[in-house]
Amino acid sequence: MERGAMRKSEVLAAEAVSCLNRAMAALRDIWEEIGIPEEQRLERTDVVRKHIKSLLDMMVAEEESLKERLLKSIALCRKELDTLCRELQLAPFETEKSTILQMEKNLRTCVEVLQKQKRDRKQELKALQEQDQALCDILCTALFTIDTGSVPSLDELDRYRRHVASLNALKEQRREEFVTNKRQIILLMEELDHTPDTSFERDVVCEDEEAFCLSQDNITALQSLLQQLEARRALNEAVCTELRARILALWERLQIPQEERESSAVHLAGSRVRTRRALQQEVDRLEELKLQNMKSVIHAIRAELADYWDKCFYSQEQRERFSPFYDEDYTETLLELHDAEVGEMKTYYETHKDLFEAVQKWEESWKLFLELERKANDPSRFTNRGGNLLKEEKQRAKLQKTLSKLQEELERKVQTWEEEFKGAFLVKGQQFMEYVSEQWQQYRLEKEKEKQERHLKKSREMEAEMLYGSAPRTPIKRRMLSPHTPAKFSRARTPTRAAVKPPRRRLREQNKENMSQLDGTTLSAPTFKGFQL
Repeated sequence: MERGAMRKSEVLAAEAVSCLNRAMAALRDIWEEIGIPEEQRLERTDVVRKHIKSLLDMMVAEEESLKERLLKSIALCRKELDTLCRELQLAPFETEKSTILQMEKNLRTCVEVLQKQKRDRKQELKALQEQDQALCDILCTALFTIDTGSVPSLDELDRYRRHVASLNALKEQRREEFVTNKRQIILLMEELDHTPDTSFERDVVCEDEEAFCLSQDNITALQSLLQQLEARRALNEAVCTELRARILALWERLQIPQEERESSAVHLAGSRVRTRRALQQEVDRLEELKLQNMKSVIHAIRAELADYWDKCFYSQEQRERFSPFYDEDYTETLLELHDAEVGEMKTYYETHKDLFEAVQKWEESWKLFLELERKANDPSRFTNRGGNLLKEEKQRAKLQKTLSKLQEELERKVQTWEEEFKGAFLVKGQQFMEYVSEQWQQYRLEKEKEKQERHLKKSREMEAEMLYGSAPRTPIKRRMLSPHTPAKFSRARTPTRAAVKPPRRRLREQNKENMSQLDGTTLSAPTFKGFQL
């Protein structure tokens, strides 16, 4: 391409010389035809030469000027490129070897590209700074640290973008938290009949949500305000619950009619301030009525106290320790003493409720056992029809297992309780195992007494028979079968009474011995751990 261009330029130069020669030849011919003297033709030729030379010199000068401008532009572009590379933190620009014109064009293009990058970075930095400033104003945080006097690097811009994005996320999080807490605060203030009385509370409730400063201090203060209001509501709920319970207790003690109860403030739902006031007024009214009916109220409390004594299996001695129970001077002080005692007994019962209920279950099973034993000794039971005798036998067999299991479980529970509370568990003034052992002992003595009475009666009948030859006989207890009794049932075992086992046997062996004899056999008293009967 370059050689071709050179040849074309040489041809054009040759044509220019040819044109100049033809023109000079034409001028000489004209001058000769005109008859211009030689001297004038020399002058005219010199004028032509000077004119052509001046024109060519001017053209050369212009091209030289162009070359100088191009070289100067190249130097300026190189200098500016070096500056831009430093500012943009880029590697130095390296130019390829080429003509002056092409080099100048390449350098100028690179300068324009880098200048655009510089403008774009500065514009993005400015936009990020504006966003950062706005976010810092609403979040009350520090501005991002960056040198605003220089062009930011791509890495700095990336970190700045991520910083602004994190601030935006924090803003949205705090905004959502603010809106949620504000809604709850407004509801709580309405429920508590609370009017905002501080500038912060007014800012939260009354101001535009967009104008609220979402600083960490404000968010913390907002959470603190919400917690305070929730605590006040919880306190109100607790107070209202206590007032309702107090009202119900006073109704029972004062025996308030059902019609009057239905119209009372105790049925108001919620825990608003006006509800609390209404409940408090009802309590005050009932307390005043209680003072007016002190005697009946104290008697009602004594009935409640006696019920707790029964539930806790208090002995008469334990009950008599509370001497105000027998005081007949019905004063406010006496009422307070009874209230305090009921509170203590209620707490004591609720604390050990599981154990007391287990003892109560054992008591009920024991009473049922004694009742079945009483029926087993009743001769009339054999004349009953309808399968009652079979039902009783099954019930006694089931009770045999239940009573044994209950005693073993209670023994473990009582032992655990005594180890935990470092004291004896009392039932009607006795340690529980002693109490159970005494019940079995009384049962054994009663059976022994019945046996002796039967022997005595039999001896008297024999003496009477020996004296008089005959004596009226008492029907002997035996199983009486009706004509409709099934053959299988008629072959049932005949109840007997076994002798009481010696007290030296261990608890569980003794207890199993006792329980195995429930089905129509005299039971021996068990021997519990630590107690020999």
